[in-house]
Amino acid sequence: MATGKAASVVTRQVRPILSLSHNEARMRALALYKAWYRQIPHTVNENDFPKSVKQCRQKLREEFMKHKDVKDVRVIDMLIIKGQMELQETATKWKQSMHIMAYWKDTVNKKPTDFYSKFLEGKD
Repeated sequence: MATGKAASVVTRQVRPILSLSHNEARMRALALYKAWYRQIPHTVNENDFPKSVKQCRQKLREEFMKHKDVKDVRVIDMLIIKGQMELQETATKWKQSMHIMAYWKDTVNKKPTDFYSKFLEGKD
């Protein structure tokens, strides 16, 4: 009965946020990376910041590489918008050094799942 409708593939055109193509989104991402790269020395010098310029640039690269496998242009555009907002907040000193230091926070350990690990942790 309705198998013909279920079997047909429906594609939906979505309106782009900023970029019309993947190449344009890539260029926007590179421009954002360069803007952050140029802003880092000013941020480190103006704030009482415990990290060096080199460490901050390594963290910048790490944050960008975290999203290297994103292929959807709309998602890339949203990440670029968020990155631009973060850059503006950092450049205008709306973010304090403790907010920036949150990028270096320690990773959270997983909660123990088996009995022996819970016993050693003193849980349950």
